[in-house]
Amino acid sequence: MKNVCPFVVLLIVSLFGACKKVEYQDDLSRSKEFYIAFKAASDNSYKYVVTTNSWTRYRTETTLTIQKGKVVARSFVAVQSADTGYAIVFMKEWAEDAGSLGSHTEGAALQTLDEVYELAAKEWLKKRDNAYVYFEAKNDGMISTAGYAEKNCADDCFNGIEISSIKKL
Repeated sequence: MKNVCPFVVLLIVSLFGACKKVEYQDDLSRSKEFYIAFKAASDNSYKYVVTTNSWTRYRTETTLTIQKGKVVARSFVAVQSADTGYAIVFMKEWAEDAGSLGSHTEGAALQTLDEVYELAAKEWLKKRDNAYVYFEAKNDGMISTAGYAEKNCADDCFNGIEISSIKKL
């Protein structure tokens, strides 16, 4: 039994050392507290808007509607700005209801904010040696940006989520 104990201790220490620390852990925890209060006040029924922006001036907005903790609708719009920046061309627009959810491939994933916070903690905010990690909570304390971009990437490198608004239904 004496030989097993040092092996177990070594195994436990190596497992903790292998885990990547989550950057912004304290900020994410504070933000989640704001979200939990919002979720209770809204009866877990809300809309949130996920945005993407490209250096090519192509932008998208996906609005997700959550009722009682379930995604019930999703809408999407994509626009392209002209070189001058003044003219905007609508490229694509669609809406899904409960019967057609997931029928389009573009747009943000069908996720509740509970799932967004989980992805932020488990994937997007992990410390990476080769990437910059970003977190902001500009939606009344709730998550607005969570993700990372590899350091040597030149264009459209962000992996994560940008949420421009979160509102009660």
